[in-house]
Amino acid sequence: MAAGGPGAVENDGDKGGLRAALGGLTTRGRSFLAAGVAAAVCAYVLGQGDLLRVGLLLAVLPLICVTVLYRTRYRVSGSRWLSPSRVPAGSEARVHLRMDNVSRLPTGLLMLQDRVPYVLGPRPRFVLDRVEAGGRREVSYRVRSDLRGRYPLGPLQLRLSDPFGMCELTRSFSAYDTLTVIPRTEALPTLRLAGEASGYGDGRQRSLALAGEDDVIPRGYRHGDDLRRVHWRSTARYGELMVRREEQPQRARCTVLLDTRRIAYQGAGPDSAFEWAVSGAASALVHMLERGFAVRLLTDDGNSVPGEGSDGFAGSTQESADSAGLMMDTLAVVDHSDGGGLSRAYDVLRGGNEGLLIAFFGDLDEEQVAVASRMRQRSGAAVAFVLDSEGWVRGGEEAPPAPVEGRLRLLRESGWTAVAVPPGTPLARLWQQAGRQHGDTQSASTGGTTGFSGGWS
Repeated sequence: MAAGGPGAVENDGDKGGLRAALGGLTTRGRSFLAAGVAAAVCAYVLGQGDLLRVGLLLAVLPLICVTVLYRTRYRVSGSRWLSPSRVPAGSEARVHLRMDNVSRLPTGLLMLQDRVPYVLGPRPRFVLDRVEAGGRREVSYRVRSDLRGRYPLGPLQLRLSDPFGMCELTRSFSAYDTLTVIPRTEALPTLRLAGEASGYGDGRQRSLALAGEDDVIPRGYRHGDDLRRVHWRSTARYGELMVRREEQPQRARCTVLLDTRRIAYQGAGPDSAFEWAVSGAASALVHMLERGFAVRLLTDDGNSVPGEGSDGFAGSTQESADSAGLMMDTLAVVDHSDGGGLSRAYDVLRGGNEGLLIAFFGDLDEEQVAVASRMRQRSGAAVAFVLDSEGWVRGGEEAPPAPVEGRLRLLRESGWTAVAVPPGTPLARLWQQAGRQHGDTQSASTGGTTGFSGGWS
């Protein structure tokens, strides 16, 4: 029998020895063999010919089954595909399996088994009837996980057995697949930004017209550029063809900061404060990308996703789609960091021109509040969702304790729109609350109304 991945067939029957086949004896087969040997020994000692024949029959039957199964030459190929390969936590994905008999002989009874992690459910098993030469069988099963992560599926295994149940041989396919369970996301209301700041706006691309010969920013010639835009002075200076870049598209930017410090959260499980923060960051990322922002994900240890390209932000539409998948894959496996502070994230943000900053903080002490306050000075606008992990462990939507309120007040005084996160509160409600709070702040700063119709994004 051959077992392989998609398009791969190999003869495993030649690789396995008779010793390996004997290792496939079932409990029944071993019992028959032991009983046969014992009967033969007793018959020899007692001189009973009939008992000897019975003992030989008992001992030979499992050996015959092993030999027949060992000499079986099935050539079977298999494939697996997921629909879809990336699902939110709590949602189901379907795994499709296909078996092809590529030999000229029909198969016997086949038992098909796929290996899956225990968090995805029980191990699926299927019984396939006789598969004709060149035939195909397709089966499928569902998997579901409430825990985000990346889970390997495979290898696929085929189990052959004889009609008497004396021997079972297992052959494994070589292909693996991976199911990515991303955090749950929540649809957020669209709120109009109150006020303007450098680096963020209504999410549409804006063009900055550069007028005058001295303001022209040249770049290298690309295939398809209009030759009328060739900048001859720069061409002579750099020794290569340069063209004028008269318009520089600039997308509204947004940085989503996720606090992953281990000391900032208590509790574990799907309903913990940390999991809420991860899901909240995922929801904010998706919402801001849909609004047309160039978005990046930043953690407290300074790691930025999608990376250094385009200043670390998602670029064009296609890049945004790819970067969104990369950021969601990162959030699927993100775990607690051992860092104790937010200084590395501040070092990344201190370059300025970061646009809108949305942060999901755990417990903050006075030192970390001071670091977060300096972050606000570097961005156009900043919104913080602060989780009291002790309150999440206690449960209930009670008012935050005095220390938490003090931290919120310090953040608001430094310019943050800071919102406390009670246990289990939907992000959409807090999103609207942050929008109202930002609008009130704008109105107070101008000494009157600003035409605010709700929100900051």
